[in-house]
Amino acid sequence: MVRNSAVSRIAARSAGSAVSGRTIATGLVVCALVATLAALLLPVQLFGESAAAATNTVAYDDDGGGTVNTRYGPLTPLDRDFVRKVRLAGLWELPAGRQAQERGTTAAMRTAGNHLVAGHTELDRRAVEAGRALRISLANQPSPQQQSWLAQMNAAQGDDFPRVFAELLRRAHGKVFGLIALVRDQTRNSMVRALATRTNAVVLDHITVLEKTGQVDFTTLHNS
Repeated sequence: MVRNSAVSRIAARSAGSAVSGRTIATGLVVCALVATLAALLLPVQLFGESAAAATNTVAYDDDGGGTVNTRYGPLTPLDRDFVRKVRLAGLWELPAGRQAQERGTTAAMRTAGNHLVAGHTELDRRAVEAGRALRISLANQPSPQQQSWLAQMNAAQGDDFPRVFAELLRRAHGKVFGLIALVRDQTRNSMVRALATRTNAVVLDHITVLEKTGQVDFTTLHNS
């Protein structure tokens, strides 16, 4: 009887230890799952907040025309502003690129000029086609600010020209990048979407070749 009681107590303790072990193991599994879920959800939440913040900080000009239906899909004020800005970009960046082709003293400067001329010749043609198809009025000369940038390049002499050219063009391309991404994400117009897709590739190419000139000062790039 005594021996049986001892055996029973040992068995009970063993069973209790087994239950405790299973409880701990289950708890660890649950904790691991919770940690994994949190790790998955946190980047999504942060990305969503970042995307919303980016949307709120991208400025565009609302022409007051509202959204209109076209054969290519709805056309919004954001869409129209984007097409107009692509056209405006070509009106000053084409002559800027030609200056780099003619006045550039390094292969990198001349390459940047070649890419600007080729890229904006194509984008200008696409913007004009989109303007005609979607009945968007487009500019025929650079804006006053763009004319002032060209004037700065015209006035720059010697070693000042590469620096002025690269910094003005790099800053302008960086600022328009956010607008391109917003339009590419939100537009429901197939012609505008195609223009945004191509513009994104061209602008990234131009940013790259401008940086390769070695004339971009990243410490002052976003100060103005």
